[in-house]
Amino acid sequence: MNILPRISQLSPRVIHILGCNPGPFTLQGTNTYLIGTGKRRILLDTGDGQVPEYFDLLQSVLKEQQATLDHILVSHWHPDHVGGVDKIQQSINKDCKVSKFHIEDRPTEFEKLTDGQEVSVEGANLKVYHTPGHSTDHIILHLKEENSLFSGDCILGEGTAVFEDLYDYMNSLKTILGLNPSKIYPGHGPAIEDPIQRIEYYIHHRNERERQILEYLSSNHGNKMSAMDIVKGIYENLDSSLYLAAERNVELHLKKLEKEGKVKKLAILWSTI
Repeated sequence: MNILPRISQLSPRVIHILGCNPGPFTLQGTNTYLIGTGKRRILLDTGDGQVPEYFDLLQSVLKEQQATLDHILVSHWHPDHVGGVDKIQQSINKDCKVSKFHIEDRPTEFEKLTDGQEVSVEGANLKVYHTPGHSTDHIILHLKEENSLFSGDCILGEGTAVFEDLYDYMNSLKTILGLNPSKIYPGHGPAIEDPIQRIEYYIHHRNERERQILEYLSSNHGNKMSAMDIVKGIYENLDSSLYLAAERNVELHLKKLEKEGKVKKLAILWSTI
């Protein structure tokens, strides 16, 4: 595992500031990024708001750069990405604009980002892409000057990502692949220098699991099965403490396959069509 420094200059336009909130879901911590080259900068994500050290680091970088925060962009609603907004506005810049992708039936206190919108400061022109799957409001940002991507939690620097809707998530991975980025700055873990290989691995990994699920269902000659039945059939030697997590994963695959008309559900049981 690459140990991430608290602060690192990743390119002339991108400074990484670690959220200092390590954990099983945040890995070494949430990545936040100060973007631009001029006096006014964009901050992508804000940490969880619970770690004073993070705000000290952010202030020290702004001071060293002789810059101010002009705009905070939020990749998605999860607390480890949005939790620091209030503290930043209180202690660093009360007039800093904050924007997030808007889901129609959910109120938001932030300004609304839209798919295809462009946000710019000196040295950095960013284009917003709505990439649901990890969460319904998830976005990525394309930095035109570098052909690099800020992937949020769609793609991680270590391991694989979690998601709430696999159908949407796979479509989002295809969107990212189509952008053909030269580098990815993820929401957690180190920067990704081989982005195409990583994206293709994510897609292959999910497709392979889907193939296993369909083959196992088909091999049971139309017998209906629960998600847990499938877990016990395809996850060999899996520790029983991980069964519930694996069941959740299988259920998400089954829901995607149901949307595609490949399986059907009756109560809690599934079968192929």
